[in-house]
Formats: sequence, structure tokens, C-alpha cells
Amino acid sequence: MAEARVKARRESVFAERFAVFAECLLTGVWIAVASLGVVTYPAAFAAGARHLRRRTAHEGGGWREFLADFRAAVRRGWLVGVAGWAAAVAVWVDVQAARAGIPGGPLVGAVGLCALFGVVVAGLRAAATWTPGASWRALLADAGRRTVRDPAGSFLLVGGLVVVACSGWFIPPLAVPVLGAVAAAAVAVEERYRHR
Repeated sequence: MAEARVKARRESVFAERFAVFAECLLTGVWIAVASLGVVTYPAAFAAGARHLRRRTAHEGGGWREFLADFRAAVRRGWLVGVAGWAAAVAVWVDVQAARAGIPGGPLVGAVGLCALFGVVVAGLRAAATWTPGASWRALLADAGRRTVRDPAGSFLLVGGLVVVACSGWFIPPLAVPVLGAVAAAAVAVEERYRHR
């Protein structure tokens, strides 16, 4: 009898973890579709992260809630998307300067890439804590501080981004669902930081 309860508990834990994994993959697809607007990716990640927070807290939520969160996040989140693309263009110019052989170019290119990684990680951390009505400016300022104060969590997110890049490089369709795993990683990193 006791063995049956232990086995049922193990199966229940396995089923719960697998359900969260499957929800991450589905959320990645939702994030990819919502990001098709090019500047809507911060709002898509924010809605995806909020959906995963609800899922892990055993609260209701589905496509409709994701869409409502996306609409709320995109109101100001598109400006963050534009700023992110501007930062990417600035780093691209730095890298081109480094490749052209301009004196000091390699250093400028390396600093630019590190800064871009920092901006992306701060953006992911801000999206992971987004709630309807929250100010993106305040979220990004707080996320920037957490990015510097919690280097281990920041490196975990960089690792997640590397996994997405490698997935996209080897099997392009796999990069889409893996976006949900990055959102889940950002949520987990923020929970870890909050509990410290």
C-alpha cells in the first residue's frame, strides 16, 4: 500500500513536470507568433512569462489570458522593442567597425556585444516580472540593477539564449518552441533572485 502511494506520488511529480515542460513549448509558439510584429517581442515575452507564472502557481490561464496580457503589454512595450532594435543596429555598426580594421575596433566591438547581451538579459528579466499596468521604464531600471547584482542568474539567461541560437542553427523549427523555455528560465531566475 505504501509502495503504491510512493509510486503514485512519483508519477504525479513526473506528470506535473512534463506538463510544465509542454506548456513552455506551447508558450514558445505563442511568443513567436506574437513577435511577428517585429517590435512586439518584449510584450510577447512578458505575456509568455506571465502565462508561465500562472501555470506554475496552478492558476487558470490559456490562450485568451495570454492574448489579453499581450495587448496590455504591447501598449508601451513596442517602444522597448524599437529601443532594442536600435541597440542591435548600434552593435552591428560596432562590429562592422571592428571588422574594417579601425584602430580600437576589436575592443569597441567586444564592448558592444557585451552591452547587447546585458540589454537583452535586462529585457528578459523585465519581461519576466511584468504585470498589467507596470511601467516598462521602471521594470527595465530594476531589471538592469538585478542583471548586475545577480551575475549567476544573468549568465543562466545568456546560456538559455545560446541554446535558442544553437537550436535555430541546427534545426530552425526547434528555435520557436524553445523561446518558451527561455521565458521559463527568466521566470525561474527572477524567482531565485526574489527568494535570496
